[in-house]
Amino acid sequence: MSVRRLAEAAVQPATFAFDAEREKEAQRWIAKYPKGREQSAIIPLLMLAQEQEGWVTKAAIETIADRLGMAYIRALEVATFYTQFQLKPVGTRAHVQVCGTTPCMLRGAEALKDVCRNKIHHEQFHRNESGTLSWEEVECLGACVNAPMVMIFKDTYEDLTPERLAEIIDAFDAGKGDTIKPGPQNGRIYSVPASGLTTLTDETAVLKVTRDREAAEKAKAEAAATAAAEVPPSQAAKPKTDAIETSPAVKTPSNEKVPVEAEKAASAAAPAHDPVAANKAEPAVEGTAKQRRSSSSKKQQ
Repeated sequence: MSVRRLAEAAVQPATFAFDAEREKEAQRWIAKYPKGREQSAIIPLLMLAQEQEGWVTKAAIETIADRLGMAYIRALEVATFYTQFQLKPVGTRAHVQVCGTTPCMLRGAEALKDVCRNKIHHEQFHRNESGTLSWEEVECLGACVNAPMVMIFKDTYEDLTPERLAEIIDAFDAGKGDTIKPGPQNGRIYSVPASGLTTLTDETAVLKVTRDREAAEKAKAEAAATAAAEVPPSQAAKPKTDAIETSPAVKTPSNEKVPVEAEKAASAAAPAHDPVAANKAEPAVEGTAKQRRSSSSKKQQ
C-alpha cells in the first residue's frame, strides 16, 4: 500500500470553515450519534470538507478534529487511510478516477489510462496546465459488469471506449460536465445484458398495477360465482328439500317467523292421556297374582 501524506505546506490554506449550507449538514451528521460518540462523524465531515474545498486540507482535518474532540493524530489516521480522501489539490472541474481492477483491465482500462495521460498529465495526481483536470488509478468501483468505467466526483461513467472518455474529459474541461449523463455510455439500460433482455421481457406482468387488477378481477369472479350458487356454501353438504328438518324456521335462533297455525301443523300431536291406563303395567305383569296389602293391615302394623 502506498504511503499517503498531506500536501506541501506551500499549498495548504491557513484556516478552514464550513460554509452555511455545509455547516447545517455537519450539524445533522453529528446529531445522528449519541453524546460521547460524536467522533463517529469524522468520515462524513471530512467528505463535506472535500466537497467544499475539492480536497482535504490540513486545516480542515484539524478543525474537524477540534470540533469532535479528537486528537489530531486520530483524525489524520482516518484521512490518510481511506483513498477516497484527496490529500493534495486536484482538478477544479474534474478528478477522473480510472478503475484498474481485473474486469476493467480485461475490458480496456489501460487504454483509458492512456487517454488520461495524453489529455491531462502523464503522471497521476498531477493537474493539467490550467489546473482544471487531474486523474488517478483506483481499485474496484463496483461496476464490473459495465467495465471499463471511471468515476468523476460521485458519478460513474461506464461501458467506455477511449474515444468516449476523451469526449467526457473535454466536456468537463469546458465546464459542461453536467451535459454528460452518468451511467452506461453505449446506450444500454443500467446493467442489462449487452445483447438485450433475456428475462422479464414483459414488465407488464410484474407491475403492481397489473397484480392489483388481476387480484380484483379474481375476487369479482369469485363473488359472482358465490352469488350464483343455489345453495350457500354453509349449506353445501345438506340437500335442500321440503322436509321440516331443512326448514330455516326450526333453527335456533331463527330469523324467520312463522304463523302459530303453521307451526302447530308441522308439529307432532301429543298422545291422548288416559289416567286409568297410565296406572296399569304391561298385560303380562298385570296377569301375575300378587299379594297386596290393604291399608288396614298397614295401620295394624
